[in-house]
Order: sequence, then structure tokens, then C-alpha cells
Amino acid sequence: MTDRTETTLFRLGDFVSHSGIPMHWKIECDALTDRDWECLAYLAAQLLPAFGSVEGVPVGGIKFANALQQYVTVGPHLIADDVTSTGQSLEQARNGRQAIGVAAFSRGACPAWVIPIFTWSGFLSPMDEPAQT
Repeated sequence: MTDRTETTLFRLGDFVSHSGIPMHWKIECDALTDRDWECLAYLAAQLLPAFGSVEGVPVGGIKFANALQQYVTVGPHLIADDVTSTGQSLEQARNGRQAIGVAAFSRGACPAWVIPIFTWSGFLSPMDEPAQT
């Protein structure tokens, strides 16, 4: 029997987000291929206004930013991230600069300047419990 390590896009388990939030599942973008990133970049280019430069949020947004390079024309600076839960990493990368943002996946509400491609529309609280109304 061979020992296989399988990388899947969605993983159950106990994780801590970049912003320190405990989670019971995560989106593992290391499972995405270069072709997946090319497709996500294409989708992003359909949603976003024209942009004149792009950078990725380290480390997860780098492959996304690289795939978005082919769509650079004119316009504002674009900051790309793979997954956002709170928008904290994107805000840190923006560092007060004028920019637009894109996230391949959003686990919650994004800052107003960030457009997510795919959004988790279920329970948005960190531990996946119903939000208080």
C-alpha cells in the first residue's frame, strides 16, 4: 500500500486564520494548479475595472497576482489575495494606499474596496455558528 498525501481545496479540522480566528474548516489554495489560477484571474478580470499594476498579499496572493499580470492595462493598483476572512491581510498590504482589491475566496464580509470572486454565504462567524441578529 502506498502512502499518498492528498491536497484538497476544502479541509475540515482545527485551524487558525491569518488574523488569529479559530476555524473548523479552511480553503487550501495550495491545491490549485497554475491553470486554476489562470481561470480565477480571467474571472477576476471580468469583475474588476481596468487596473494598471498588481501585487499579491504574501504568501497566498502571489500566484493569483502573477496570473493577473496579463490583464494589467491602465488604472488603479490592484492587490490580490487567495482567501480572506476579515480583510486584515488586504488592509495591511494596502497600507493606506489608493488601491482596489480582489480575493479568490471570501469567508466573510470583504472591505468595500475588495471584490471577491467566490463568497461563502453560510454562517459568517469565525466558528461557523449562526450570526447574532
